[in-house]
Amino acid sequence: MLKKKFITIIATTFSGLFLNNFAEATVLNNSYKEVIDHVWQIVYRDFLDSSGKFQKSNWINLRKEVLSKKYSDSNEAYDAIRDMLSNLDDSYTRFLEPKEFNQMRIDTSGELTGVGIQIVKDKESDDLIIISPIEGTPAYDAGIKAKDKILSIDDISTEGMNIEEAVKLIRGQRGTKVKLEILRGSKSFFEILSREKIEIKSVSSKVNRSKNGLLIGYVRIKQFNANASKETRDAIKDLETRKVAGYVLDLRSNPGGLLESSIDISRHFIDKGVIVSTVSKDGLKETKRGNGQALTKKPLVVLVNEGSASASEIVSGAIKDNKRGKLVGKKTFGKGLVQSMRTLVDGSGLTVTVAKYLTPNGTDINKSGIIPDIEVKMNINPILQREIGTRRDKQYRAGEKELINIINRKNQISEFKPKTANLNAFLQINKEDKVFSLN
Repeated sequence: MLKKKFITIIATTFSGLFLNNFAEATVLNNSYKEVIDHVWQIVYRDFLDSSGKFQKSNWINLRKEVLSKKYSDSNEAYDAIRDMLSNLDDSYTRFLEPKEFNQMRIDTSGELTGVGIQIVKDKESDDLIIISPIEGTPAYDAGIKAKDKILSIDDISTEGMNIEEAVKLIRGQRGTKVKLEILRGSKSFFEILSREKIEIKSVSSKVNRSKNGLLIGYVRIKQFNANASKETRDAIKDLETRKVAGYVLDLRSNPGGLLESSIDISRHFIDKGVIVSTVSKDGLKETKRGNGQALTKKPLVVLVNEGSASASEIVSGAIKDNKRGKLVGKKTFGKGLVQSMRTLVDGSGLTVTVAKYLTPNGTDINKSGIIPDIEVKMNINPILQREIGTRRDKQYRAGEKELINIINRKNQISEFKPKTANLNAFLQINKEDKVFSLN
């Protein structure tokens, strides 16, 4: 009797929206409902609504509805969760079954299984859109591009298909093939891709020699995974010993990754100043700054394109707003939302949008992207992978040219001596470049 009374007191104490594990098991009496309610609670507590359509009252009513039903297996429960999340109008808040969730954790650790694309569902058009192919993967080698739309997978139409269903069809046993129907602009075509397990090295680097003999440090970051910050640090330290005059940082077709990785990498180049601010659903703002431990202060140019998304935009936005370097290329993808990965009670997972981020100037770039300082289209004819970051690469060529201009201006300033004959030349040079305002 005493034990029963004790249980009643506990259940009454936690009779609000959030139930503790013991009371939850008693009230729900169904393990599948525990998973559903776990998702519901995370969204209720942490979800940041970027669309302005989320109503808490509707979400509360939805909980009563989904928990009033019976679920005979996990598939029914998982379908209920996906239906529940579809009400959020958020492409990035999504449910992952245990195998999918485990694969995502592997992906961010530096390994990838599949064809090498990240996809998002456009809520307005209902299209499955490729954020970006990852360099060195089957999709990248086949010429898949950012913002390509997937019309079908192995002749199965993607109309009405969610991301999880698409991922299941695209992924499969290593060595097997998958056929994607792609829409690019107004033209559709098929690509047959081999599924592979790929060890992704996030960062590659080299020294390029310009036509006038300057040594240029070239650093390409393919993905902001758990290894990216250390690999970038090692690359910069190596290039510093080789006496490079400046850097070209290549973030093209980098779909993003871990927030902390992007902050750490920004700190490699930015000594002081704001890097990024994140704003939660409650309006709580957290600002990350340089820590005074930049690895280099040498001139910098960043290459971006339509496939530079999320963490790539944090780095490029920080560099642009801090006037640390110039951006060259095309407007970025425009993903300004931050997701948190949550493990659920049965080993499945949830990626939930928990914050938006602002560039140091307070700009919200979600869906609008970042416009580079110098817009340059890529080569009309595709270049080979080995030609990326060389003078056959039109955007790199433009970036190197701008970097040399920055280096030359810096040298002219350091060499300038007041009351000498080079005053007129100094004023004329900077008047033409519109870099300095003398007033």
